[in-house]
Amino acid sequence: MLTIHDLSFSIVGRPLFEKTSLALPAGIKAGFVGRNGSGKTTLFNLILKHLSPDEGDISVHPKWRVGTVAQEAPASETTILDMVLEADAERALLLKQAEIETEPGRISEIYMRLADIESHTAEARASNILRGLGFGADQHNDPCSSLSGGWRMRVALAGVLFSQPDLLLLDEPTNYLDLEGALWLEKYLATYPHTIFLISHDRGLLNRAVNSIVHLEHGKLTLYKGAYNTFEATRRARMELSGKAREKQLAQIAHMQAFVDRFGASATKAKQAQSRVKRIAKLQPMDVMVDESSLPFSFPQPKERMASPMLNLENVSVGYDDQPVLSRITQRIDPEDRIALVGVNGNGKSTFAKLLAGDLKKMDGIFHRGKKLEIAYFAQHQMDILKPDQTVLEHIEPLTPHMSESQRRSRVAQMGLTTTKMLTLAKNLSGGERARLLLGLITFKGPGMMILDEPTNHLDIDSRDALVHALNEYKGAVLIISHDRHLIDATVDEIWIAENGEIRVLDDDMAGYENSILSKLSGSERKKKGQNQAKKSGNRKKERQEAAARRAGLSPLRKEIRAAEKRVEELQKQLEKLEVTLGDESLYEGDPQKSKELLQQRAQLRSKLEDAENLWMEKSAKLEKQAD
Repeated sequence: MLTIHDLSFSIVGRPLFEKTSLALPAGIKAGFVGRNGSGKTTLFNLILKHLSPDEGDISVHPKWRVGTVAQEAPASETTILDMVLEADAERALLLKQAEIETEPGRISEIYMRLADIESHTAEARASNILRGLGFGADQHNDPCSSLSGGWRMRVALAGVLFSQPDLLLLDEPTNYLDLEGALWLEKYLATYPHTIFLISHDRGLLNRAVNSIVHLEHGKLTLYKGAYNTFEATRRARMELSGKAREKQLAQIAHMQAFVDRFGASATKAKQAQSRVKRIAKLQPMDVMVDESSLPFSFPQPKERMASPMLNLENVSVGYDDQPVLSRITQRIDPEDRIALVGVNGNGKSTFAKLLAGDLKKMDGIFHRGKKLEIAYFAQHQMDILKPDQTVLEHIEPLTPHMSESQRRSRVAQMGLTTTKMLTLAKNLSGGERARLLLGLITFKGPGMMILDEPTNHLDIDSRDALVHALNEYKGAVLIISHDRHLIDATVDEIWIAENGEIRVLDDDMAGYENSILSKLSGSERKKKGQNQAKKSGNRKKERQEAAARRAGLSPLRKEIRAAEKRVEELQKQLEKLEVTLGDESLYEGDPQKSKELLQQRAQLRSKLEDAENLWMEKSAKLEKQAD
């Protein structure tokens, strides 16, 4: 059991925990959520004894082994597989002792213990974990020095999973994983045999891999039973109840105070009045649960209206050092397209993003890009453009030479950064705050397209929801590379996949794509044998080709529907603005001809709006019929 009792802890005078307690029983799988900067990682450091509490204590069962991913695997010549195997310290020690031990009794004990911990299956178990996290079998004997930092983080994660500690502490483990790796990790953690305490903002992981949620808010830890969706519903109900209870208590206090005010000076009522004064003193208003909703994102709308296609690729190849990573790319992107790009890491998703953004040149083919098109490209390596020793305001000064101080502060506020953060150095911002600043900088001038490569890695759940809202308000094209299925489901309407050196449209939705990945992970998809099975496979291929052809044929109709929707929105806005003008009584006291003209305009707008809505419904019905 992990027990936290009356914990208090502050950093630079700012309290993170105030007399809070928590008990996690053995075998629980608990997700740990809370706003960025609220103290989640700090609590892990307190559990690991890297920090000491100001008050209270934290205790872990004395026989429990505690494991966590402290840092990425070192860039050494040790092979990837050996690095994972060495993470099981007991096995590694026993094997070393077996090599030097000479006393027969002790040798027998060593081999019995190795058998107990199933040492003979260690390599197979380690290999399975590595494959689940995206390492091909041909990579297992490569040195760790051949890997990038993100892949070495995967090795470190594989090591702690292989060692199977009694208490597994994980801090945002999906940040360095693709969708396939994240789904594998969900499945692995859901069947993990010991206790898990997991910091994450990934709804999918929190809904499928854990059975409890620990919420950190206002310095207090609260344990909720159930996955994330259950927690959210339960907490919302508690907030409503606490608000009603507070209202009832305040009404009771007001009623007693009114009695005191009325009869406090009366000799016959003085005793009763004093009694009520004492009761009022005891009835301190209860704290109401407050929803810590995140600050919003706001992206400037495209400053240029782009013609279709905005980007057009015909048989394009792209890669590095004359070696193509992607070939035969034939795709187009139009204004307002919303695309998710999925696929296993290493299949060229980021390479494709760099090609579109202009960071990589094509090797072959035809690549047309609109002359006035500006693309905002967000990726983890883009964080390097931030200057550590400059404040947030100093970062936007070069972009706002003619703005006043108050105007600059207003633009920073639109990025979701508070007044207290405006004079903070970039190096002192949290990961989520740096992500907000970068997104604000790259979209400052109103780009026609945004390319977002894992934009939610450092954002808490509320900030992710704010990002979803901002993307849906943005009128330009969007291409998203992400393992965050909630973000994809809520913002895109087309899915592309990077696979086998190509970029193609996925003949499925995200739910179907996830199911195909999970089927492969469970081993249920095997090669078909026999003539009948081969025929079925051929039929499915034909069906996919026909579906792709149908979708291509429906593309112009979808664009007509989007244009109709836009027309309806424009007319609704014009009509709303005109209704406000007509609602002004002073209009009718002046020139009667003007009011008459405006009323005629309203009638014309209503007629146009009705026609636009009818066109939209007609096109939508046609699409629905043809899609069937």
